[in-house]
Amino acid sequence: MAGHNKWAKVKRTKAVLDVRRGKIFSRLSREITIAAKSGGGDPAMNPRLRTLVLKARDANMPADNVDRAVMKGTGELSGAVFEELTYEGYGPGGAAMVIRVTTDNKNRAAADIRAAFLRFGGKLAGAGAVLFQFLHAGQFLVSREAATEDAVVEAALDAGANDVISTPEGFEVRCDVQAFDRVASALEQRKIKTESAEIAYIPTVTVPVTDVALAATLVKFHDALEELDDVQQVFSNEEMDDAVAAAANG
Repeated sequence: MAGHNKWAKVKRTKAVLDVRRGKIFSRLSREITIAAKSGGGDPAMNPRLRTLVLKARDANMPADNVDRAVMKGTGELSGAVFEELTYEGYGPGGAAMVIRVTTDNKNRAAADIRAAFLRFGGKLAGAGAVLFQFLHAGQFLVSREAATEDAVVEAALDAGANDVISTPEGFEVRCDVQAFDRVASALEQRKIKTESAEIAYIPTVTVPVTDVALAATLVKFHDALEELDDVQQVFSNEEMDDAVAAAANG
C-alpha cells in the first residue's frame, strides 16, 4: 500500500484527484513557490521547478495559479513565507512514518499532525527515531508504455542515477538527492514521461500487514494526514499484498 508500493499510491492518488483537486493545487503551489525561491523562476534553468510545472499541467492546474506560485517564490508577489519540516512517528501497528510538511505556521502543523496520530493510535517520535529505516533519495517512476528499459537505463545512469529497478508496472529510477535535477533533465530531454518524480523517503525495512482491519485503519490514517493543509507527502513502511490492500480500501 502507501508505504512500500509507490505505484499503488500513484494510482490511488490519481483516482481521487477530482475529489481533492483543491488540495492538489494547494500542495503544488507551495512546492512551486519553494522551488522558485531556491532555484529561480525560470523553468528552463530550474529542473525541479520544470518538473513541478509539468506535474501541475498534468493535474489541470490553471496557468495563472502556477504563475502566481512562481512569482511568490521569486519575491515578485507578496505572500506567506513557507518553511519545510519533517515529522517522524509510528502509526497503527507500528508502521514507521515520515511526514513532509510545508507550512507558514509550524505550531499549527505540529498540533494537527499530533492530533491525527493520537486519533488513530499512533505516536509522534523525535528526530531520527525512524529515518534510519528509510533511504532519502530521488525517485522516478516510468511506466512500460512510456519507454523501453534500455532507454530509461541509458538516460538515468548517464545522468548519475544509482539504480533502475524493473517492476511489472514499469521502471523505478533512484538517485542521490543531489543528482535529482540532472536525472529529471535527462529523462525530459529523452522525452521519457514520468508517472511520479520526487525526492522521497523509501523504506529499507518493511512491516507486513495481513490483518484487514489494521490495513483499513492505516488507509484512513494516511487519508487523514494527507487531508491536512500543511502536509505535502506521507511516507511509511507498511507492506500489504494486493488482496489486503483491496479489502482495506473497499
